[in-house]
Amino acid sequence: MSDSLLPVTRDDAVRVGILGFAHGHVNAYCNVWRDRPELGVRVVAAWDHDAERLRANAENYGLQACPTVEALLDAGVDAFVVASETSMHADLVERAAPAGKPIVVQKPLALTMQQADRIVAAVERAQAPFTMAWQMRVDPQNVRIKELLQSGEMGKVLQVRRRHALATHLWPTFVNLWHNKPVLNRDIWADDAAHPIDFIHWLLGEPETVTAEIETLLDPRVVNDNGIAIYRYPGGPLAEVVCSFTCGAHENTTEVVCEKGTIIQNYGDGPSNEWPHTHGAEGLKWWKTDTRTWTNSGIPSPAGHGMRIAGLAEPLAEWLHGKREPVATAEDARFSLRMTLACYVSSRKGRRVRLDDPAIDSV
Repeated sequence: MSDSLLPVTRDDAVRVGILGFAHGHVNAYCNVWRDRPELGVRVVAAWDHDAERLRANAENYGLQACPTVEALLDAGVDAFVVASETSMHADLVERAAPAGKPIVVQKPLALTMQQADRIVAAVERAQAPFTMAWQMRVDPQNVRIKELLQSGEMGKVLQVRRRHALATHLWPTFVNLWHNKPVLNRDIWADDAAHPIDFIHWLLGEPETVTAEIETLLDPRVVNDNGIAIYRYPGGPLAEVVCSFTCGAHENTTEVVCEKGTIIQNYGDGPSNEWPHTHGAEGLKWWKTDTRTWTNSGIPSPAGHGMRIAGLAEPLAEWLHGKREPVATAEDARFSLRMTLACYVSSRKGRRVRLDDPAIDSV
């Protein structure tokens, strides 16, 4: 438990309602909030358009199962978590925002820029507190990387490479999951390359252009399984996002080349973190040109990627209690979505794309 978050009595707990259990990350948050009552978050009610998914989760967590969105909005909750299929985020935020209560939205924000604009407008109109659920922004090792860069001790940042992978396209069942249905989720690039793309946005700010190649290389029924995006910041750095969703094992996830040293992170995603760390590589370390030595951050890598996902539950609890800033604002999330959708424009047109290109609004 962080020093800023004091134990909360049951009567002081924030009562949360869940709007959809499609994104499995929400179960990780629910488990932590249930098992750590000192965080002061109680999930008390839920709605899901999938009746069986609603029934199973309501029974598992002892929740009030609401048959309609309106019933959940009237259930006396203090805050909402939107974790439905991505295509439904805009509609659900528009319906929840007028209550003026805190809203957490699971990544990514939306499928299109138009949907993102609706979410931003709804939140601003109602002045509803809002945060995105991006675990990479609160992961202790990632936070340390950002601190190193902001401190200036590494000098000018010249190049950042973030490799992100999943083994989803090796699963025989993935083709039938909602994640692979364009009307609900677009595809895996939009759904999960969004993580490292937002990481680059959070770490470095807004880039000027992107050059991307996204391909379907394994199973034509499961599109856009591998891709590379290069974001250009005028005067540097260059930032590369490398994603494979056909990857069963890996190790290195982040490389940052700076004027005065290099930062290396291992075991930062699912395939790298699910396997035993047999090679003895540190989770996060950096080398500096003046000392010519490596420094281990001392921040341990979790035993599994699920622990990284669950690690967002405590920062979300702190935000719900007004003890920290949003993990990411709706505006932040809208630009991260723009960075993601710009990759499609670049890949389809075979050229570098500016982030203000109006073609992004039509993807």
